[in-house]
Amino acid sequence: MSAWSSQFPILVIIVPLLAAPVCAVLRGTVFPWLLTTIISAASFYLSIELMLQVVATGPISYYLGGWPAPWGIEYVVDLLSAFMLVLISGISTGVLLFARESIANETRPVQLGLFFALYLLALTGMMGICITGDAFNVFVFLEIMSLSSYALIAMGARSDRRALSAAFQYLIIGTVGATLYLIGVGLIYLMTGTLNIADMAARLPDIEATRPILAAVAFIVLGIAIKLALFPFHVWLPNGYTFAPSIVTAFFAGTATKVGVYLLIRFIFTVFGADYSFAGLALADFLMPLAVAGFLSMSAVAIYQSNLKRLLAYSSVAQLGYLVLGISLASEAGLTATLVHIFNHAIIKTGLFLSVGCMFFVVGSAWLKDLEGIGRRMPLTTFGFVLGGLGLIGMPLTAGFISKWYLAVAAFERHDFLGYALVGLLMFSSLLAVLYIWRVVEVAYFRDPPEGYVVREAPLSLLIPTWIFIIAGYYFGVETSFSVGISQTAAAFLMGGM
Repeated sequence: MSAWSSQFPILVIIVPLLAAPVCAVLRGTVFPWLLTTIISAASFYLSIELMLQVVATGPISYYLGGWPAPWGIEYVVDLLSAFMLVLISGISTGVLLFARESIANETRPVQLGLFFALYLLALTGMMGICITGDAFNVFVFLEIMSLSSYALIAMGARSDRRALSAAFQYLIIGTVGATLYLIGVGLIYLMTGTLNIADMAARLPDIEATRPILAAVAFIVLGIAIKLALFPFHVWLPNGYTFAPSIVTAFFAGTATKVGVYLLIRFIFTVFGADYSFAGLALADFLMPLAVAGFLSMSAVAIYQSNLKRLLAYSSVAQLGYLVLGISLASEAGLTATLVHIFNHAIIKTGLFLSVGCMFFVVGSAWLKDLEGIGRRMPLTTFGFVLGGLGLIGMPLTAGFISKWYLAVAAFERHDFLGYALVGLLMFSSLLAVLYIWRVVEVAYFRDPPEGYVVREAPLSLLIPTWIFIIAGYYFGVETSFSVGISQTAAAFLMGGM
């Protein structure tokens, strides 16, 4: 490893962090966007290089200021964190290709510099959560991500003033989740005297039965569940996705909740350990019912939505149920299914929200009543949405099918009635997904457009990145060596402990 490449773990964080204040002082509609896109692409490149290094040589440790762990803050890049870095920075870069005209249409020009500064801070926070090996540093990055997210959602107020109340609701609930997490970390620090995640994992077995540790697990799991919008702690998400600017919704749908799932995986399997979490604490008895209730009830709620962004938001809560179900199966196959679905759902849902962003750019609305006949008014955009919807349902040849296949296989591996029942419920939830996607198809193709309509597609600068994600949803449904291969290796590592 060269001296230059040895600095990649800090560069992937510091580059977007330092670029944020520069963006804040830039003016115009092009320069803030261009700088942000270049920085995001640089982070994507650094993330890919880090993954290649991890695959070649194993996990990477980077000590900030040269202070070794556990005294100093350690950044750790293993296969799972590298996988998440590539996913987050890749989606960020793809969404930014869409952003220039879209955000200029939805936000005041004078706010664009501040908007992209906040975007870079959110990106920094997400990647920092995935790379840090310090539990308190996780909280710091969590707050960087959250505070910038509140402001980004509020910037949708130009299109709808309800964005302000959605941001405030997210702030209150997000603060509760972060506080619970911090209390849990404080209790562990009280008992172990360390904040380093690896050091915590080594010291916890000797004190895992003590009351402070039991309380810490409860606080941390509940706090993360709130932050990732697990049912029934999801109430902030539908409004946040509905009233935020289109690119904010697309970016968060593909990344923010996935970071929350990553954090849950990291604590359950790395800090607490699978045996203690599931055999000792029976966390599956808490997570599995919430996961099943989430993907069933939220899929049903999505059917009755009259706003397309809200429909997809409730769908996202349902998909989070799939992710947590894989964790609750407490097996290598279940964890593999979760990691595969993190990747696949991020791509599919980003493509769908970008399709809605195209519609919003042309029509100025995401309400279904305003999108009647959109299939004839915007044929390319609508066809892309339908293709993405098939991936959400889990049709063969789509990435969504791969996710549900591995989740079903993991459930079948239980060889008991519960496993078979879970497969049946997965199939039923897919039928519910058919219904809410069909609602959009019916509005788009079987209702008459307004009189005197003209065929008008979104600009190519919006269509091209949208179709990149739509096509990727099919590519990774056929070529699974990356998504499944990385997920299986990471799951085997996590189930084996440190």
